[in-house]
Amino acid sequence: MPIAVCVAGALGTVGRRLVEAVHTDPDFSLHSAIARREVGRDAGEAVGGEAVGVAITDDLTAALDAGPDVLIDYTHPAVIRETLAAAFARRVPVVIGTTGLSDADFQAIDAAARAAGVGAATGNFSITAALLQHCARIVARHVPHWEVVEYCKASKPDVPSGTARELAELLGAERPPEPGLPAADLVGPVAARGAEFGGARVHSIRLPGYTASVEAHFGLPGERLLLRHDSEPDGAIFVRGSLLAARHVRGTVGLVRGLDTIMFAP
Repeated sequence: MPIAVCVAGALGTVGRRLVEAVHTDPDFSLHSAIARREVGRDAGEAVGGEAVGVAITDDLTAALDAGPDVLIDYTHPAVIRETLAAAFARRVPVVIGTTGLSDADFQAIDAAARAAGVGAATGNFSITAALLQHCARIVARHVPHWEVVEYCKASKPDVPSGTARELAELLGAERPPEPGLPAADLVGPVAARGAEFGGARVHSIRLPGYTASVEAHFGLPGERLLLRHDSEPDGAIFVRGSLLAARHVRGTVGLVRGLDTIMFAP
């Protein structure tokens, strides 16, 4: 039986691509499509394709009550907690594509998912971003000095990006970085050294002309290693990983952080 997917944020950059992909993949079926506009219109036509026989709705509760196999959420940090509570209450596993959540948020989500006995997954669902995370984790076990730098368009409001924040937190869990100069020994504003996540420094650059990029910088005396991921503003890059996570969460309990965790699971 195809996996019945509810897509929340169906008319967003990623959601539009998901509606198309779920409809055309024989392993999945589009159960419902949630959005705040185009309500009542066929979801396929609303994203610029052929009719799929599923109308856009703004009623997430009713959609979840109808029993999808999994919810894939690409909405907004302001609503994701309410969405997760509704899904977990109905024992619907969730793929969380929404960014802007903190390590404390993820701990709370993991606890709530375990209490409900369902699975959830979060992270950057780009395949190559997941490979960056995987490789960076390996390097962090051997190189004790590292920092994260991320770039994006001037209008991106969350700093650091969800990808950079998660990368720093995951690397910090592998091995907390050894500190450089303590703050008391710095000359000038300490903020110039970036914000601290995962025990290390994370730097955010916001300028016109930039697309999303993240870099993990590793250094030893006399040598350095740079791992970098670049992405174009195309929601299609997150589809394959989101569907991979949708398959995985149906057989898990609790929160899985990082697509690489799923890709390289034993």
